[in-house]
Amino acid sequence: MDGYYAWMLVATALVLMMTVPGLALFYGGMARAKAVLNMMMMSFVAFAVVGLVFVLWGWSEGWGGDGVGNGNGDLIASPLRMFGLHGVSWGNYTGVLFQLTFAAITAALISGAVADRIKLSSWIVFVAVWVTLCYFPVAHNVWGGGWLSHHFPALDYAGGTVVHINAGIAGGVLALVVGRRAGFRRDPMRPHNLTLTMIGAGLLWFGWYGFNVGSIAFASTNTAKQTAQFLTETGVTFMNTTVATMAAMLGWLAMERLRHGRATSLGAASGIVAGLVAITPSCGSVNLVGAIVVGALAGIACAWAVGLKYRWGLDDSMDVVGVHLVGGIVGTLLIGFVGTTTSPQGVDGFFPAGTNGLFYGGNFALLGHQLAAVVFTLVWTGVLTTVIALVIKVTIGWRISSDDEVEGIDFAQHGESAYDLEGRSGGALAHRPRPSLAPAEREGALA
Repeated sequence: MDGYYAWMLVATALVLMMTVPGLALFYGGMARAKAVLNMMMMSFVAFAVVGLVFVLWGWSEGWGGDGVGNGNGDLIASPLRMFGLHGVSWGNYTGVLFQLTFAAITAALISGAVADRIKLSSWIVFVAVWVTLCYFPVAHNVWGGGWLSHHFPALDYAGGTVVHINAGIAGGVLALVVGRRAGFRRDPMRPHNLTLTMIGAGLLWFGWYGFNVGSIAFASTNTAKQTAQFLTETGVTFMNTTVATMAAMLGWLAMERLRHGRATSLGAASGIVAGLVAITPSCGSVNLVGAIVVGALAGIACAWAVGLKYRWGLDDSMDVVGVHLVGGIVGTLLIGFVGTTTSPQGVDGFFPAGTNGLFYGGNFALLGHQLAAVVFTLVWTGVLTTVIALVIKVTIGWRISSDDEVEGIDFAQHGESAYDLEGRSGGALAHRPRPSLAPAEREGALA
């Protein structure tokens, strides 16, 4: 019992570190120098907003049955039944906080799709409404005993649908509704500090062990039999997470070298994240060979997908769609091919009808359940995110002014500069007049 709570505290802290500072550094380094503080602020602010919402009504809405899979099959759980964690014992607070960190990083991931151009106030409103209408209902249906888990129970160990497909489709919708950055396709918009991005990727990899390995502990109780299984399963999920990430990084670099003739540090960092994303739903349902397959295919698929945004004109600044949406779909669906009942989730009886994936002699039942979870998440979050984004657009608005965007969102929104080479942060200079844009630049900013 003491060991269980000790590990859950560590796992929760690791997942917290994934958002701040892990994701903040990863995205911050990929941003332009004039937007790095705002990019990092969006992760910090998302954590604060989601945390308070989660404690007030998010836990009730997602886990109204006070645990994993204890819901009664309803599509939406009541946000009031356990408002303010009413009825939740103090002993369960660690588990609640663990899930809180999942919700926080999911919302923070979306910010990468709309870097450099949205008001912080609009972002705060969006995050609060989005987790309420999108994240918590999807979590309830996949993990909390909701309608989907009763009719099409799918394997999602730590958030392929709930976290990554959820954030990926939301990021894509938001990028479309908000519109492109000024100078998109014209200006290079290269990452300003790849050192920060590489550090962020390393922290994400480290923290992801709390994400994946901690999930088995959260779902377990503490009988002697389950404790023995817990010790075995943590090792399997730890190893699967590691080898999949290695394979994904190499797969991404191979694709880069094939397409562009060079393997880049940004590609390595992105490949790491792609592998972590893809193995998140499947780390408990595949063996080591399956994990390598999942990682390698995810690295290749995501490297190919991120190039499509320029062809399609989608200004997804930090490749949220290409990495998280595509990686989440790959990892979730591949369970239907390489999932095996000899895996931890198979041994624990979580496989629908006890069937293997297609490559291990199974039928299409497992793949069908995985596909249903993917489609449910895409439709639910895609539709509701569109509604939320359009309502914000016609009410308080999304965009900073075109002048502010060209000059830099850090100074415009926060009166600060990450690299204060001109002494611009704060003081009287924070209120100096800004140059007006030429008509052509203004049209580009609002395109």
